[in-house]
Amino acid sequence: MIAQALVALGPVIGLIALGYALRARSFVVPAFWPPAERLCYFILLPALFIYGTSTADLGGLPIALMAPILAGPVILTAAGLVIAQRWLDLDGPAFTSVLQGSIRFNNYLGLSIALALFGSDGVALAAIANTILVPLVNVLCTLAFARYGAERLTAGGTLRTIVTNPLILGCVVGILLNVTGAGLPPGISDFVRTLGSASLPLGLLCVGAALDLRSMGHNLGAVAIATGVKFAVMPALGIAGCVMFGLTGEPAATVILFLSLPTASSAYVMARALGGDSRLMASTITLQTVAGVLYLPVVFLVIRVLTG
Repeated sequence: MIAQALVALGPVIGLIALGYALRARSFVVPAFWPPAERLCYFILLPALFIYGTSTADLGGLPIALMAPILAGPVILTAAGLVIAQRWLDLDGPAFTSVLQGSIRFNNYLGLSIALALFGSDGVALAAIANTILVPLVNVLCTLAFARYGAERLTAGGTLRTIVTNPLILGCVVGILLNVTGAGLPPGISDFVRTLGSASLPLGLLCVGAALDLRSMGHNLGAVAIATGVKFAVMPALGIAGCVMFGLTGEPAATVILFLSLPTASSAYVMARALGGDSRLMASTITLQTVAGVLYLPVVFLVIRVLTG
């Protein structure tokens, strides 16, 4: 798996680097990137989830085992940070950025690596991981903003943010098509598959374009807390869960992978919109993404040892 995983990382790193270079060199106008990321988030990535989950053999996936092993570390980590908040010497907005940096994950990286490692099964496993993690992470982060952010959210606004999330809706639609046996009609299936296939290259370019290397020196103490939790605590809890529940093989690898991913660039948008520390968030995203290039091969080695 190690050689296969390193090969899988090559295109991912290349696309992120190309996105950064395109933005730095102004190859396209800066106004191109926000609509491109919006297109990925609202159309292309949901299409990939719909196709992946509607065509997968969900009956062969240990979803009941994966769910608590994925959700448990996120809940425990968020609860631990809330308890420790009074000793972290962080104001409310900075704490929301540390929390996001600790539990949010980059969908594009996870999907790209899972697809390269496990093929179509990887898309289905990644979609299941997203179905479990996306609602949970959004609930926890939204509640954190409601409590600690500079802006205060209403209960209705919190609920609307969750139920209208396009990634959640894409997963739900795909699963319903699968379990009901309806599936996607042949013409529609090819259309949705083609849309979904565009999500990862464009999404990774957007990840690279969002990197701000100048921000990496901001509040390194807080960045170190978020990065330590993300790259050490979360994977360790996931590994413990896999061992405890007896989850092995590709599902276990997917669980550990998704709990080890750098935080998503969308965390910056959420921080800026909901009263977080957006500068700290940008610093965390950039450092974790760059460090992930060196860190993820270590994750693959751990996965190899644990899953055989």
